[in-house]
Amino acid sequence: MTDPDSSPGFLARLRGRWPLFAAIAAVLVFGLYYPVGMLLAHKIDDNLDYQIPATEGAQSGSRAVAMAAALIDREVNHTGWVANDPFFMPGSMLDNMPNYQLGMIHALGRFAFQMVDQIGRTRGSSQTDTDLQEAAGLLQYSGTKWTFDFSTSLLPTAKSEDQYRKARRALLNYNSRLAQDKAIFERRGDNLQATLERIALDIGSSSAALDSRIREGSHLWIDWQSDDVFYSVKGQMYAYDLLLRELRQDFSNVIRDRELGGAWDQMMSSFAGAAALHPLVVSNAATDAVILPNHLASMGFYVERARTQIYEIVNILQK
Repeated sequence: MTDPDSSPGFLARLRGRWPLFAAIAAVLVFGLYYPVGMLLAHKIDDNLDYQIPATEGAQSGSRAVAMAAALIDREVNHTGWVANDPFFMPGSMLDNMPNYQLGMIHALGRFAFQMVDQIGRTRGSSQTDTDLQEAAGLLQYSGTKWTFDFSTSLLPTAKSEDQYRKARRALLNYNSRLAQDKAIFERRGDNLQATLERIALDIGSSSAALDSRIREGSHLWIDWQSDDVFYSVKGQMYAYDLLLRELRQDFSNVIRDRELGGAWDQMMSSFAGAAALHPLVVSNAATDAVILPNHLASMGFYVERARTQIYEIVNILQK
């Protein structure tokens, strides 16, 4: 007896319905897989009260270094790194979250370089710390590298999150040695001054990027690049806010002796103001628009205010 499902008529009907099956598959992929996956993957953690987990060695080492390690761990191992997601993963369709994470890593990398150049060595002529040097180098690695990068090679390459995990381990190793008095953390006023000046230069560059995007995009009805710049700067300011909060404890003697508490509080409020901005849709309207706001200009206000307040503290430290 012939199986009706294997008859030529059945196969012909099946072939005739392939457009319907293709349409159903497209609906499932683009109507469910990507949107639902994006909702599940999307997370911008801008909790300003975030505390260092006990596992990061903050009690006996540098609190700022422990915070840097904790932020790497949170974004890579818990939140999930999406900036390098390939096209077949829903995270590849996200926009704001990857820029936010890249902004954070940028700030952590700048801080790590300052640890290598200033705080983690006795004087400029002394040897650099190997763990800090490794961490600083790894944090410069592109955040968009997946397992394969066909623009450079057909062979597998190092993923971004793998490099950042190595950077975290190097920071933790440094803090562990610091707790054993086998590493250097110079709590001098000139080191704090140099660190603040580097942060001021870095956010000054971000201020210029905001200004450039405002000039180029504020006349457009839809500016697809404004949210990229906005969230990159937001991530940068958020990371600096938490690092500066912990640097205040690392350099508590300097801040106390130079009576910097009030000025430090004002500076921190500006970083927090920038990090807390979270509009539903980033608008890059004209700066004198009657109805629509310009969120890039709002961000730029806090960035420039923080930069000015940093230099006020630097001026005090120079006296």
